Amino acid sequence: MIFKKVKDKVMMGRKGERGNVLFLILIAVALFAALSYAVTQSSRSGGGDASKETNLIGSAQLTQYPAGVRTSLIRMIISGEDPTTLEFNPPLTFSDCSGAPTTYNRCVFHPSGGGATYALAPSEVMADGNPGTWLFVGDNEINLIGQYDGAGDPDSVEADIIALLPGISNSICTKVNEELGITGDIDEGTGTILFASVNQMVSTNADSASTEITAAIDGSGGTIGGADATGLDGQPFGCFTQDSVNYYYHVLIER
Repeated sequence: MIFKKVKDKVMMGRKGERGNVLFLILIAVALFAALSYAVTQSSRSGGGDASKETNLIGSAQLTQYPAGVRTSLIRMIISGEDPTTLEFNPPLTFSDCSGAPTTYNRCVFHPSGGGATYALAPSEVMADGNPGTWLFVGDNEINLIGQYDGAGDPDSVEADIIALLPGISNSICTKVNEELGITGDIDEGTGTILFASVNQMVSTNADSASTEITAAIDGSGGTIGGADATGLDGQPFGCFTQDSVNYYYHVLIER
């Protein structure tokens, strides 16, 4: 009799366990169904947003790279380097840096100089689908940045050192300014600003045998922002259009 009572209790307990297991299975099925629905809806709604995600990543890459270069420049200036003598030679022309092969203290991208990473811009952000080449210029200034007094074009004292990437796509240009909160006109029109070409950035070393690539700080260019592109006033980085070409700019040294 005692054995039968114990057995009955055990069987009742097992029935309860089976009920609990069944309940848990039902919950799991319900959760799985909900998860599947959520993933499906996300895929449906996100399918058309793939380009938005790509543009967001591209805009982040554009702002992050020159920010790293700026950190290196500031470190060099704090160490005593004159910003007007900084050299932007890529790795293949390190031998042309001033003082090479003994010293590379002015060379921004050399490990013994600024230690900045030299890189091309990713092809995904460029209008032609090819990797973009950064230019480092000292011909221009940003309206209401640094010493600019709001009158005329910059001179050699007011010109900023700027990282410039010409030829970015329309979608990236739009996304960059959207993320930076830039609104208003960003079109500089036609022929109003002059940027240093690669040839203008090259100067001869003291030994007259090799060349150094500098930011060519001479203020021979125009002002970014102002009457033609008021949306860029006081903006240390952003995108503008010049002669139907989109440029991303990033002030490295404000002067």
